[in-house]
Amino acid sequence: MIVDHRATRLARSTRPPAAPGLLSEPRLNRRDALRLLGLALTAGVAGCRAPEDIVPAIANLDGNAAGVPLHAATTLPLGGYGRGVLAKSVDGRPIKVSGNPDHPASFGATDIFAEADILGLYDPERARSAMRGNLPLGWEGFLADLAPRLEVLRQAGGAGLSVLTGRVTSPTLIGQLAALKGIFPQMQWRRFEPLGDDNARAGSIAAFGRPLDLVPHLDRADVVFCLGADPLGPGPGQIRNAQGFRQRRTVRRGTTAMQRLYAVESATSLTGAMADHRLALSPEALADLAHALAARLGSEGAVPAGAHAGFVDALAADLTAAQGRALVLVGEEQPPALHALGHWLNQRLGAFGATVELIEPVDPVLDGHGDSLAALVDDLEAGRVDTLVMLGTNPVYTAPADLDVAAALAKAPFTVQLGLAPDETTAHCDWHLAETHPLEAWSDLRAVDGTASLVQPLIAPLYATKTSHEVVAALAGETSVAAQDLLRRTWQSAAPVGGFDGWWRRALETGVVPGSAAQPVAPPRAVQLAPHAAAPAQPAAAGITLMLRPDATIWDGAYSNNAWLQECPKPVSHLTWGNALALTPEDANRLGLAEGDAARIGTSGRWVEAPVRLDRGLAPGTASLSFGYGRTGIGAIGLGLGANAYALRTRGQPWQVEELTVERVGRADEMPVTQFTLDDQGRDLAPVHPLSDLLAGKLDRTKDAPASFYGEHPYEAPYKGPEQDYAWAMVIDTTLCIGCNACVVACQSENNVPVVGPDEIRRGRDMHWLRIDAYETEFDGQMQSVFQPVPCMHCEEAPCEPVCPVGASVHDHEGLNVQVYNRCVGTRFCQANCPYKVRRFNFFGYADGHVYANLGEDPLPARYNPDVTVRARGVMEKCTYCVQRISGARRDAEKDDRRIREGEVVTACQSACPTQAIQFGDLGAPDSRVRPLRDEPQHHVLLEEVGTKPRTTYLSRLRNPNPALAGDGA
Repeated sequence: MIVDHRATRLARSTRPPAAPGLLSEPRLNRRDALRLLGLALTAGVAGCRAPEDIVPAIANLDGNAAGVPLHAATTLPLGGYGRGVLAKSVDGRPIKVSGNPDHPASFGATDIFAEADILGLYDPERARSAMRGNLPLGWEGFLADLAPRLEVLRQAGGAGLSVLTGRVTSPTLIGQLAALKGIFPQMQWRRFEPLGDDNARAGSIAAFGRPLDLVPHLDRADVVFCLGADPLGPGPGQIRNAQGFRQRRTVRRGTTAMQRLYAVESATSLTGAMADHRLALSPEALADLAHALAARLGSEGAVPAGAHAGFVDALAADLTAAQGRALVLVGEEQPPALHALGHWLNQRLGAFGATVELIEPVDPVLDGHGDSLAALVDDLEAGRVDTLVMLGTNPVYTAPADLDVAAALAKAPFTVQLGLAPDETTAHCDWHLAETHPLEAWSDLRAVDGTASLVQPLIAPLYATKTSHEVVAALAGETSVAAQDLLRRTWQSAAPVGGFDGWWRRALETGVVPGSAAQPVAPPRAVQLAPHAAAPAQPAAAGITLMLRPDATIWDGAYSNNAWLQECPKPVSHLTWGNALALTPEDANRLGLAEGDAARIGTSGRWVEAPVRLDRGLAPGTASLSFGYGRTGIGAIGLGLGANAYALRTRGQPWQVEELTVERVGRADEMPVTQFTLDDQGRDLAPVHPLSDLLAGKLDRTKDAPASFYGEHPYEAPYKGPEQDYAWAMVIDTTLCIGCNACVVACQSENNVPVVGPDEIRRGRDMHWLRIDAYETEFDGQMQSVFQPVPCMHCEEAPCEPVCPVGASVHDHEGLNVQVYNRCVGTRFCQANCPYKVRRFNFFGYADGHVYANLGEDPLPARYNPDVTVRARGVMEKCTYCVQRISGARRDAEKDDRRIREGEVVTACQSACPTQAIQFGDLGAPDSRVRPLRDEPQHHVLLEEVGTKPRTTYLSRLRNPNPALAGDGA
């Protein structure tokens, strides 16, 4: 609960903040604890307030009783784009988000960033008021300081006023900025998104003569070719793309066709891991292969394909055979010429209007992100900026290294930053305005396909914060207007005449503005290819090219202070709490480096240090490093972690740094990883089969159950449905699991799973109830990964149960392996006897008394799910199949005197999964969804030979390789 200022002051007087990186010791005596409890109980009801005008989701009823959850549709931003969610609030406290099934960017699923926004809402280091330097002068003080400047700017026609934003897709904010331009005609609107789309925009202009956005439809494609693209990787389009991937890659008995996916890339990606054929090539070789493919498809000029001629021939034939059902995607880090080539290929394959659509840019600013920021820096250095207002941006940290934004800001007389928390830019500004969190705010956003959706608050602002709408309104002279009123103004014209209130309510209930998706446009002209000269062969000792990438867990650094995401293992590497320089083993050996060494990397006088990680999926001669680390102006969670990749980025080389110098400087601190080997040691833990084997019946097999010392139990097979209790089970399809970690963070949010910090991770003490194992597999000479989510197996013959001396690990009547926390005395015998290693022990009071860094500070306790116990020190815990959700569904069913319906219980991991790889249900139900999956030919049991009869089972990974490429090295 959020307590009032009295309780907060008492808590701080008895619990000084722990130093970053340390587990704090318990500091409350019994008397202080009772005083705090009393204050919390009396103040908590008033401390968490839902906004008065919240409109619940259409399935909800207004006027919920205390303790009954409220679900409301809203929208969360990522990179400026919106993803629709349903936010769950209990007694005015948002505690969980899930996907909005009506939203085209989420389809009922989430990503890790949306799940973690709950923790960001309660971040104790959020800005709480408007600050001038260190003085909390508040909003009124800011307006008093701003007013005389606005009068001067108005007389000058706006000359000297600049506004810097990130990517803006909000129709309301776009309209406000346009109106502000009308008041101040000479005002400059600059925008800079660190992970922008400048290369894609430039490629579109080269191909079509004007910028257009690309909207792929993976669900319509038989053959997909990704040229340095990662549509399944982190980003605002991940959920949408993953849904399309699922629709064409789901294989069940009777399936005869499956989408085929090719990936050619320089660095490892989730898309490359899921591809049927993957090539790891240097950026130069990648461009050569793309032009060789174009030559096979009819472009002028012959470009040799070199050692990969067989791959190019087979790919060209496959794409041609799928005319009208083929799709080519090019990654943002690729140069504009390759984006133009991608448009040519799609045009040649009949993809436009079929598997891909062109739309007018969702972000209407025509200037490139890099050019726009550079123009602002030029204006600052030339003294042409008097007043600079920055909305939700941190250019001192994210700007290219050859733009000295910090020095330029010092030349502006009046600088203002709106942000959720102080950051690197804050120290260089006159004013820092506390920004309203998206879960507290009114706004609107567009998705990547242009669909508009509304942002409505789940809770009244915790602090004296403002939205971008209110700041821009203040610049326009409306100092007291509410964001909701601005929003309603924007959408008045979209509603039927005289029916706005009803239209408005329906839009808030569903979370989507009807009919707002962008309409496809035809290609303005035929694409013409520019001549291409093949790159000369590179000697073995050529320099290293560094690939700069979005980080899989903290994106561009916006989530650096989010402990859930810092502790979330990155796909494949399983690295947490930092980034690392990835090198191939061969390049590392050539440079005299080994795994865990500290390397000094740089170019043109710019250097950073990073630990070395070996990655067999990289192309020879390339390295990779992710953005978002090396923070110097962030809170206790993200401060000082990793290496700052932005320090190596320049305007001319925003994604690929050539001729990188790499030097060993010693040994780095041990990297906090959660999986120490990617080798299954020959045990075939994550089996992979070609589709042809399934079609030929080679996977149909009957296995005898292994011998067992256990006796029979009433909850074992056969499952008799209504004649017996429920038989809960889970089936995970590894063909569909893309390793995105949405399930991991969703489980953490739902089940109050604590954060332990990097030191405990190094000791192997991570607490995640669900992990995603990754195993490297070599397919025709190329390394790829197979992802395998591993929750508790809920074994029917559970080895953890007979060894517990106090009966804390037991089975219930529905076959769930449950943990009775009040009985557990911490012997850890159950953990030692679990072959799947899914049990987690509280060596410290990670959630209470020994919290990491500042995670025990108010208002963070408000994030807890009240339906799940917060575990204490010395207690074992594990996945429960979200038993609290089962219990809630059981209570609802008992009220109606019926059984729980199939699909009525959805676990947190299942709900989050963007590919629906996780299915859960009752094995005994007549319409069971999981029972038929157990009869699929590719069904398998993890460690079946140990005879534990797990309720969690798997569908093996299926590939659809091109027969023409067998043994071709791809």
